[in-house]
Amino acid sequence: MSTAGNESVVHEEKAIGDESLAPQQVRILDKWSYLFTWMGGCVSIGTFAMGSSIVGVLNLTQASIAMAIGCLVIGIALAINGRAGHVYGIPFVVQCRSSFGFAGVKIPGIIRAVPAIVWFGFQSWIGAGALNQVSATLLGFNNLVFYFILFQVVQVLLSMMGFKGIKWLENIGCIFILASLIYMFYSVVTKYGGQIDASITSLEGTWGVPFWNATMLFLGIYATMILNVSDYSREFNKNVGSGLITVIYTAAILPATMFMGLIGLMVSGATGVADPIMVFSSAVDNKVLLIITLLFIAFAQVTTNVLNNVVPPSFVLMDTFKMSYKKAAILVSLLSFATFPWELVKEESASGLQLFVSLYSAFLGPLFAILAVDYYLIRKQKLNLDHLYDANGPYRGFNWRAIVATIIGVVFAFIFMRVSWYASLIPGHRLLHSHAHGAAGPVQPVGERCDGTGARTSAHRSVNRLLCVTRPSTQRVLQWQKRSLRLSRWEGIPSSSTRRSPTSRISTTPCARP
Repeated sequence: MSTAGNESVVHEEKAIGDESLAPQQVRILDKWSYLFTWMGGCVSIGTFAMGSSIVGVLNLTQASIAMAIGCLVIGIALAINGRAGHVYGIPFVVQCRSSFGFAGVKIPGIIRAVPAIVWFGFQSWIGAGALNQVSATLLGFNNLVFYFILFQVVQVLLSMMGFKGIKWLENIGCIFILASLIYMFYSVVTKYGGQIDASITSLEGTWGVPFWNATMLFLGIYATMILNVSDYSREFNKNVGSGLITVIYTAAILPATMFMGLIGLMVSGATGVADPIMVFSSAVDNKVLLIITLLFIAFAQVTTNVLNNVVPPSFVLMDTFKMSYKKAAILVSLLSFATFPWELVKEESASGLQLFVSLYSAFLGPLFAILAVDYYLIRKQKLNLDHLYDANGPYRGFNWRAIVATIIGVVFAFIFMRVSWYASLIPGHRLLHSHAHGAAGPVQPVGERCDGTGARTSAHRSVNRLLCVTRPSTQRVLQWQKRSLRLSRWEGIPSSSTRRSPTSRISTTPCARP
């Protein structure tokens, strides 16, 4: 394959720590390894905090349903957006090139990397706090800063082993994690059953906007993973259908999220304590069991950070600065210090953390919609790998239409702040609708295709038809969207930039994009 730089190497074997942006040919995860990897990687301490944040808002039934809805949406979205990586072996940053361009891909890359680095720092501080408390209990040594630095070093060393190391870390760790969660859930119900019934179960709650906001809070914790799921699915056995993949995602995410969210809700509702370390310290009486619980908290942060908070920003740094994977992993760890995690874990920061999740979720929704439209409706699930790895090819530069579409989605999310992730999908839904209802018949031209033929796509026809049949009160909005989301022309690309065979023109033309 003729591509630029080190990305041209297609790996036939995979050594420890051998990670690149090239198409992944060797798949090291079977269906069970993939399931266990997601189970281990979805144990985010932020889920406890989100459970605590809905105390007094939803009752136990409503909270459980809200979490289940969030997990179901996550599972479906993961299956949708992970298809490109699973089929073609490409990571997230390469997947974005067909819709945003080689230069434009830095925008979704930054949007994905920043939350990962913030959560990496946050969860590392929580894990270090758990280790420090174990040390103080057993050894009398109390130094949180020391354990934070030690925790970071251990995580970086594990991350540098790449997916071969991640596979065994997650597969072994998920067994201990699930057993610990079951025990903690049982302990909470046994110890605080009366208070839970009085403060949570009997609460009237609401099925209105706060309920849907709660679904988005739990969805928002993992919404970043929806974007870069191709980073993981490219390692998954290719001989697995999309239906089974959806089941695997849901089965992996639902148990951990439900256990952790409900534990956070019940213990915080019963004790009034929001800090996870303090919550579990008060939930366990026996010193041995307390130590096991704290070790679980520390271990869970490692499995989550290595998979979901080191790999994605490392790939973004590899694409942006052309550095090796190992150097990128080290840089991610250093950047996490700049997030001041010791401030994020404070009780008075809980509302700010919740706001942060809502804010960055507003950016993730439109990016997901753009990637889905580009792959399924524009590319018809057929990608040209030569183009995706050719920095001077048809995807060079920026695709301003995708950037404007992202901005429109963010505006919708800010208008409907309490359900920002759902609201941010509205522009993408319009785009999906226009593609799905392509109509024949004469239309007015809306621009040339990038191959210079001037041929009009079904997207052109359907957008114009929508403008004709829509009520006058919304025509101006759609007209604006049509201008912003013209799907045909790349900036700065001559009409004769490429010559392709008829087959290539049908399956891989980089013309219509959000």
